[in-house]
Amino acid sequence: MREVHDLLNRAIQELREEGLEPDVILVGPEFLKYTGQVLGEYKLRIYKIEELGYDAVVADSQYLGQMKRASRRISVEPLLEENEMWEELKKLDV
Repeated sequence: MREVHDLLNRAIQELREEGLEPDVILVGPEFLKYTGQVLGEYKLRIYKIEELGYDAVVADSQYLGQMKRASRRISVEPLLEENEMWEELKKLDV
């Protein structure tokens, strides 16, 4: 999933531009289900949080909860919906 790499890289880069060093990712079970292999490529500690569902939060653990901008939330749900739509269009031969 190239799109997941792009989302993660963008979130990490934004945090680094703020002077932070992202080192954790909090992931929902559905996010983990669709991105498990991709997450292994990053040097982030991974914590599964049931309430996040299709979302994940990339953060600098030193500042998480102290600064609003210390984390970025991302979601795979829109990507899955888009892929589903393209599959339906292929079935229709459009």
